[in-house]
Amino acid sequence: MLKSIIGSKIGMTQVFDEKGKLVPVTVIEAGPCVVTAIKTVENDGYNAVQLGFKDVAEKKLTKAQLGHLKKNNIAPKKILREFRTDDVSGYTVGQEIKADIFKAGDYVDVSGISKGKGFAGVIKRHNFGMQPRTRGQSDRMRARGSSGGQGPQKLFKGMRMSGHMGQEYVTIQKLLVVNVDAEKNVLLVRGAVPSVKTGTLIVNNTIKKVPVKVEEKKAAKKK
Repeated sequence: MLKSIIGSKIGMTQVFDEKGKLVPVTVIEAGPCVVTAIKTVENDGYNAVQLGFKDVAEKKLTKAQLGHLKKNNIAPKKILREFRTDDVSGYTVGQEIKADIFKAGDYVDVSGISKGKGFAGVIKRHNFGMQPRTRGQSDRMRARGSSGGQGPQKLFKGMRMSGHMGQEYVTIQKLLVVNVDAEKNVLLVRGAVPSVKTGTLIVNNTIKKVPVKVEEKKAAKKK
């Protein structure tokens, strides 16, 4: 069963858990999403479900996008994304996917475009250390230093240098879902996510091993 949804970051806040501890959470508007297309191995070579998120004016879409949606009598959607899955038999075009596919206690991977921070030096961008504040060193405290030896006579790809910081596609893995409001289609996810406010997010069921709670470990040992 597909456990993926498109959402948008609303902001951050704090909530108390069942033990009374204060938990920082990100509020995510998760859906509702509409199934806009279904890809199958027979027709397309792979199985996938395409979801559409957020209504938008027709003039903001291309003719190809409008034709694709109107073919299935679906209102114009701002964002379309495909999610691969092993089985698509449980889905139909026009079906609505809501935040209730997740529940409190689930772990998710959240992907999005990180906040752009403009041009930055190596100290801020790559966490370099500063050079010594020696007498006569002038303005070299925050300089990058040497780029490499004289042998290659070139810069190798991937050299950490000054440049544009942020605005990259980033995935934060294994975030805990603290609460789910199915009526308002809202997820409360513990911690921060890579997005500006109102930025688009992709929420997937985590691909990593879910950590076992202390209580469950103790119960397993007793058995």
